[in-house]
Amino acid sequence: MAINFLVVRLLNNSLPFSSSFEERIRMKPVWVLLHGAIGAEDQLIPLRQQLEKKADVHLLTFSGHGSKSTEDVPFSIELFAQDVFDYLQTHSLTNVNLFGYSMGGYVAMYVAKHHPYLVDKIITLGTKFEWNEAVAAREVNMLDPDKIEQKVPKFASILANRHSQERWKTVLQRTQQLLTDLGKENTLQLSDYSTIHHSTTILWAENDTMVSRDEGQLVASHLPNGRFDVILHSEHPIEKVNLEQLLRYFV
Repeated sequence: MAINFLVVRLLNNSLPFSSSFEERIRMKPVWVLLHGAIGAEDQLIPLRQQLEKKADVHLLTFSGHGSKSTEDVPFSIELFAQDVFDYLQTHSLTNVNLFGYSMGGYVAMYVAKHHPYLVDKIITLGTKFEWNEAVAAREVNMLDPDKIEQKVPKFASILANRHSQERWKTVLQRTQQLLTDLGKENTLQLSDYSTIHHSTTILWAENDTMVSRDEGQLVASHLPNGRFDVILHSEHPIEKVNLEQLLRYFV
């Protein structure tokens, strides 16, 4: 970005003026990792453990998610973007790098569009950008909590551990409504991406059956500083992504 990150951080009082110039130059890059739909920050702990060897890494869980959540709110991209904004403000962070897995990538792009001064670089992985009523209906059908409990009890148990036994079905139901809303009106249109000037890498796992290669390439082509690339030998679930390959993009 055009504004030097040291100047931005000093103006926001996130660095003491007594810090030496050399100390500021040697600062590690700051990465904020954003989880996917029906997920929580625990999904990204393995990535954080690898990345924190060379960066200052932050995790957050979106409102209404996680075992400690007590929020009773409708889900929306705007709400999750506000979560990111509040986290950055609370921790006096600016000019951060955002990594968004799946839905987290969509949130990262929304934050970059509406709060561009807070963001430096963006990486998305497995993010669905194309939304219409047919796409939303297909995704909503896969999130039926009763079907999951009956047909995939192991996954239901994972969700119950992640969001608590009392709330995991609520998380799925509210995510269903979020996706339905996206199907009716995609929060980010293709024209929006042309206004996002940050260095952005759109990643797609070569065996991803939930997100198409074409939609990632299309968005990358509309980004002034965007590129598209493929993570080999990987699938959509973050647990099945080749972390060694993924880490190469965090430079």
